[in-house]
Amino acid sequence: MAFAGKYEVDSQENYEAFMKLLSIPDEKIQKGKDFKYTTEVVQNGNDFTWSQIYPGFTLTNNFTIGQESEMETMGGKKFKTTVRLEGGKITVDFPNYHHTAEIVGGNLVEISQAGGVVFKRVSKKVA
Repeated sequence: MAFAGKYEVDSQENYEAFMKLLSIPDEKIQKGKDFKYTTEVVQNGNDFTWSQIYPGFTLTNNFTIGQESEMETMGGKKFKTTVRLEGGKITVDFPNYHHTAEIVGGNLVEISQAGGVVFKRVSKKVA
C-alpha cells in the first residue's frame, strides 16, 4: 500500500502556467496558488479512493488500476479513462493533460504535462 496516506502540498512548480493552459479562471488560480491543500489516498490492493481536499470543496475519484473508471477533473468535467501502474508510478490521461503520481522518499510527487508545460507538485506525508 505504497500510496495510502494523507499528504499536504509542500512545493509546486509551474502551477500558474499550467492552470492557465487548462483555462482555469484567474480567481481560482490565485486562491489555489498558495493554499496548502491535502491529498488523501486510500488504497486497497488495486482499488483507490483519491481525494483532494480544498477549502469548502473535496474532489474524490475512485478507480481500479487497469480498469476503465469514470473520473472528474478539477473543473467538474466527467470522463472515462484507464488508470495504470507503470514502474511504481500511477499514470492517467485526463482530457487535456497526462498525469503521473509516485512516492519518492516518502513524499507524493505528481507531474502533469500539457502543451509543453510541466507542473510538478510535491506533497509531504502527514498521516
